[in-house]
Amino acid sequence: MKVNRGVGWGEGLTKVDTFKRMSKEINGIVKAWETTVRKSSGAKKRTNSIFTPMFVAHVDDDESAAVCQVEKILPNGDFYTGQWLQRFPHGQGKYLWTDGCMYVGEWSKGTTTGKGRFSWPSGATYEGEFKCGNMDGKGTYIGSSGDTYKGSWMMNFKHGQGTESYPNGDFYDGEWKKGLHNGHGRYQWKNGNQYIGQWKNGVFCGNGTMMWSNGNRYDGCWEEGLPKGNGTFRWGDGSFYVGVWSQDPKEQSGTFYPGASDRPADWDPQDVFNVELIDCQICPCEKVSIYPSQKTLSVSCGEEDNKLVSKKRIDGSGRPRWTSEDGRISNYNSECEDGAYAFDVARKSGFDASVDHSNQGRDTSLSRLRIKNPKRQGETISKGHKNYELMLNLQLGIRHSVGRPAPSASLDLKNSAFDPKEKVWTRFPPEGSKHTPPHPSCEFRWKDYCPVVFRALRKLFKVDPADYMISICGNDALRELSSPGKSGSFFYLTNDDRYMIKTMKKAEVKVFMRMLPAYYKHVRAFENTLVTRFYGLHCVKLTGSAQKKVRFVIMGNLFCSQHAIHKRFDLKGSTFGRNTDKPESEIEPTTTLKDLDLNFIFRLQKSWFQEFCRQVDRDCDFLEQERIMDYSMLVGLHFKETTSSGTVTPSRHSTSGCTPTSFNDAGPRLSGVDIDHLIMDPSRWIQLGVNMPARAEMTMRKSTSDTPQLVGQPTGELYEIIIFFGIIDILQDYDISKKLEHAYKSFQYDPTSISAVDPRLYSKRFRDFIFRVFVEDT
Repeated sequence: MKVNRGVGWGEGLTKVDTFKRMSKEINGIVKAWETTVRKSSGAKKRTNSIFTPMFVAHVDDDESAAVCQVEKILPNGDFYTGQWLQRFPHGQGKYLWTDGCMYVGEWSKGTTTGKGRFSWPSGATYEGEFKCGNMDGKGTYIGSSGDTYKGSWMMNFKHGQGTESYPNGDFYDGEWKKGLHNGHGRYQWKNGNQYIGQWKNGVFCGNGTMMWSNGNRYDGCWEEGLPKGNGTFRWGDGSFYVGVWSQDPKEQSGTFYPGASDRPADWDPQDVFNVELIDCQICPCEKVSIYPSQKTLSVSCGEEDNKLVSKKRIDGSGRPRWTSEDGRISNYNSECEDGAYAFDVARKSGFDASVDHSNQGRDTSLSRLRIKNPKRQGETISKGHKNYELMLNLQLGIRHSVGRPAPSASLDLKNSAFDPKEKVWTRFPPEGSKHTPPHPSCEFRWKDYCPVVFRALRKLFKVDPADYMISICGNDALRELSSPGKSGSFFYLTNDDRYMIKTMKKAEVKVFMRMLPAYYKHVRAFENTLVTRFYGLHCVKLTGSAQKKVRFVIMGNLFCSQHAIHKRFDLKGSTFGRNTDKPESEIEPTTTLKDLDLNFIFRLQKSWFQEFCRQVDRDCDFLEQERIMDYSMLVGLHFKETTSSGTVTPSRHSTSGCTPTSFNDAGPRLSGVDIDHLIMDPSRWIQLGVNMPARAEMTMRKSTSDTPQLVGQPTGELYEIIIFFGIIDILQDYDISKKLEHAYKSFQYDPTSISAVDPRLYSKRFRDFIFRVFVEDT
C-alpha cells in the first residue's frame, strides 16, 4: 500500500480517517477476491499476492480462548470471514473454497452445524439445517437445472417427508428414504398421469393406484415399478380386467368384464406393460456433485501459513475489538460511519491467530502422527503376465454363469440347491460352441458350484447382475496382489475395487460347501452381519497334460470406498506371532498390521455400539456352531483430519488423561436414528462396518511384564475417523492339522497365546478382545 511521504501521520489525515480509508480498500479487495475465486480455481496465487502486504499491529492483553472475528486467507487459497474460536470457525461465518463452493451460516468448532446456506459453482444451492457438516434437518435444495426439493434431510440425503419439483414439470409429494422415494407418496407427471401408493428404493412397490389422464386406472400390487400380483385394470367406459399380473405372459391370468363400449374381450393384458406404462417414467433427481461434508477446511494444519487480513475479539461489553497476532487488544476500536470496523495494519508478518496454546506444557507427540498417501494395490494382469490366460478363463466363465438365462431367483431355496453335487460343468473350446463364445485362450472347463444358491445370495446382497459382470468381466483387467496370503492363496482385485477373488484349496471348498446352508440362513436372517459376503464359487480346469484345477471364490472387498484407507489391522485376540516385522519406514497404508501393532481403541456412538455387540455375538455363535476358528476382524481406518503433507491432527485431547465419555459438538452425532436408515455418500450406505463415523483414541502399552499387553492404556488423544470392519477368513475349521498345530505349539508357548485353539475357546477370546478394542461413547 503506497503512502504519500509528503504527508505525515499527523499531517492532513487523522488516524480514524486513515483506518476508514484502509477499511474501505480492504472491503473492496475482499469482494473482488470472492468474484475472482468463482471464475477460476487458480485464485490462490492472486489472493496471496493481494493480502501479503497487510499485517496486524502489536497491542496488549491476551485472550487466546475468546471468540473473535477474523478474515483469513488460508494456505490453499480458501477464504473465511466470521467468528473464530482457537483453531476453528465457530459461530456465524462465511467460508469460500477456491473451487467456488461457499457456505454462509452457523459453525461449531470447524463443523457446519445449525442453519446455513451452501452453494455450488454450478448455481445449485441448499438452504436449511446442517448437523455435523451434513445437510440434516429441514432444508431446500435448488438444483442447477431447476429441480427443487423441500423437506427433511438426513446425512446429506433426502430422508423423511418432502416434495420435489422436477425440471420436466413432474412433481412428487411423499416419503423419502436414503435419497429415494420410499414409503407412501404421490407422483404426478406433466401430462396429467399420476401414481398414488407405496414406493421402495425409488420405484412403485406394494399397493398403489396408477391413474391415466384418459380415465384408465390400475389398482393393485406392484413390484420393481411394474404390476405384479393381484390387481384390477379399469377403463373409462366401465370395462375392467381382474387377475394376477406379471410381465411374463406365462404367469399372467385373469378375467375381462366388458362395459358399455364394444371393447374386444380378447384384449391383451401385456398392453399395460408395453403401451400404457411406456410414458410413466420417473424423472431422475439431480446428483449433487460434492456434499458439504466432503469439503475439507484448511484450518487444522500448519496455521502459521495462514494469512490473516484482520481479527477482532468480543470484549466484556459485547463490543468487537480488533487484536494482533499475540492476542493483545488494539488501542484503536473506532467504528466507521457505515458501520464497518476499521483494520489495524502494521509491518509484522507471520500472523497466526489460530494457534491453540492449550497444549503447552504437556506431551503433544500425538500431534506429530503422520501417514503416507495410499497407493493403488496390485499388479495389473496384462498380456504376458503368467496368470493372463487364467484371468481370461475366469472372466469368460463368470460372463457365462451370470448371463445364462435362468428363472427369477427366489430367496426361499430347496435343500437340493445346497447339495455339493449341485454343480454345472461347461466346456470352453477356443473356437466356441453352441453355448460358449470363441476366445483367444486355451481350452478349459468351467464349474459352477451351487449356482442357484449364489444367484440368490447376490440378490440378497443387492448385487445387480449387469454391474457384477461389468466389474469382473469388463474391459479393465484384474489386479493381482503382490504376494500370496499365509494360506498360500492368491488374491485378485477388480479394477473398480468392488470385488476380491481368492484362490482356494480343495479342503476350504469342502468346508464352505458343508457350511453353505447355515451361512445362507445366517446372512439372510441378519442383514448387518459382519462375516464375509460371498458371491460365487467356481473352478477352472485346464485341459491337456497339466490338468490343473484352480478353485476360487468371489467376495466383497471391505475397503471399496471413496475414502482412502490410511491404516488397516487384522485382529484375532492372540499374541504369538501377532506383530508385523517391518521397520516403521517400510510400513505402508496397504500393510496389514496385527494385534500387537494396534495402538488405538475405537469409540462408537451408543446406537452403533449396541448393534455392533449384538452382531459380533451372533456371528461368533454361528462360527462356533460350524466349528470355525482362526478368523479375524479386519479393520480399516480413514483419518478425516489429514493434511496434504500427511499430518493427522487430533480432534480433541482429554487433559485428565482418561478416556472421554462423550462426543463433542463436532462429533458424528447420530443419536435416535437406527443405523440401517443412514447413508454417508451416494455410492455406499452407512451400515454396520461400512463408512461408519467414529473416533480412534490413541493408546500406549506398558512393557513391564513378560506377557505382551494386547490393549494399551488410553491417552486421551482422539482422532475423527471413518471406520470399516468385518470378520474374514471364516473357512478354516478345527481339523486335524490345526489340532496338531495346537498341541505342538502348546509345548513351547502359552496355549492361550496361539491362534490355533478350539472354536469355543477361540470365540470367547476373540469376543473378549474385540469388546476391549471397540468401546461405547455415548
